[in-house]
Amino acid sequence: MALTAPFSETIERRIKRDPAFREGILQDGLEAMWRGEVDLGKALLRHYIHATGGFEKLAKGTGLPPTSLHRMFGPKGNPTIKNLASVVSHWQKKNKVKLRVIATR
Repeated sequence: MALTAPFSETIERRIKRDPAFREGILQDGLEAMWRGEVDLGKALLRHYIHATGGFEKLAKGTGLPPTSLHRMFGPKGNPTIKNLASVVSHWQKKNKVKLRVIATR
């Protein structure tokens, strides 16, 4: 018998209750994708999606079909920049934040 909850449940519960952690997961997921760590980024964003209402709710907010979103953020998914931009735009409006890219050396 397991004494602890599975990792994904623990992460998703914390995303739900901790706004700073929720924002950090979103930021880390997107930054990982920009760094080329697409699988890590999609995994973090899946946790974010599950904890913030799921794929159906995201589909309503973006106008993208839920099945497309499932594929897009799935382990073998390959999101198009257009669809990813739609999702990021939705998250910015929903969370009242403005994400930006900063070049560093």
